[in-house]
Amino acid sequence: MSERLRVLALATYPVEAAASRYRIVQFIDALAARGIDVTFSPFLDRELFDALYTPRKLVLRSPRFAFRLARRVADVIRATRADVVWLQREAMLFGPPVVERIVRALGRPIVLDLDDATYLASDSPVYGRLASWLKWPSKNEQLIRWSSAVIAGNETIAAYVESVGKPAVIVPTIVDLNVFTPCESDRATPVIGWIGTHSTYKFLQPLLPVLSELGREHELSLRIVGSGFERIEIPHVQVEAKRWQLEEEVSDFQSLDIGLYPLDDDAFTRGKSGFKAIQYMAAGVPFVMSPVGVCATMGIDGRTHLLARDADEWRGHLATLLRDRELRRAMGRAGRAYAEENYRLEEQVEKIADVLRGAAKRFA
Repeated sequence: MSERLRVLALATYPVEAAASRYRIVQFIDALAARGIDVTFSPFLDRELFDALYTPRKLVLRSPRFAFRLARRVADVIRATRADVVWLQREAMLFGPPVVERIVRALGRPIVLDLDDATYLASDSPVYGRLASWLKWPSKNEQLIRWSSAVIAGNETIAAYVESVGKPAVIVPTIVDLNVFTPCESDRATPVIGWIGTHSTYKFLQPLLPVLSELGREHELSLRIVGSGFERIEIPHVQVEAKRWQLEEEVSDFQSLDIGLYPLDDDAFTRGKSGFKAIQYMAAGVPFVMSPVGVCATMGIDGRTHLLARDADEWRGHLATLLRDRELRRAMGRAGRAYAEENYRLEEQVEKIADVLRGAAKRFA
């Protein structure tokens, strides 16, 4: 093993995906300062990722898959020169863990990162059950068993990893607090907002009637970012449906007066890492959230945010925040202070560095 640790980081998605951006890429500079050099290599490029959930666009760009497969072959060669292979979920979007099996045969230690309950089968909103079959259902358990160490996004994932027989180190999905900063405004009309993806928009949809009712009694506007829809109409509410763009991610959060974080309560959502709550708190945005899984334990209910269990609680909490600007400001400041106390990048990068060094040392 060289004096500086060489790490090859493989991920399914490019930097445009939150999992790649916040579980690996944002730590690269901080790890380099600690003697760990990380080379990041995603399977999908930006164009394929952009087309992934639009079948017509994906067909047109399908020849790019051949190029990306060739890149993965090159990554196998790169793995022979790496001290550790750091795997964010999986090396490939589909099929059995061929790349990982070769890496293991080469004697390279694998550190697996799991930020969601990907070990649970779930149908794609676009491709249905076909997506689950293509992703090879037994892959996650195999990867956990093959790994030297597992980094888990929360306690629920860590418990599953340990049930398979491997210890897990919990590293929450966080943001750089020097990048996500508060931006208080004096907007006359409060902006309620939700920022997500086409696959998580389903969690917001049951709230639309509640927002319509609130629009009858309160002056408000609604900003929906990343739903996949160009136009969303809600009676009594002015709605801006905006396309998510990496370059505008921080400003999108800063543009909100009240954030929404609704979730269904099922096995998959109980395995989510509560990332949106951390983004809201970092940006100083008060928010209302479903108390599902780890979200029930994040922040301080009534101080940094409000928890809502049913439509009546959602309606009441949002009405309270709409009426009281000073409460919104106080809650936003409390959320920011909580993020600064509990989600500092420096603490999390030290845990990741320790895991990577430990994996390399055991194979040295």
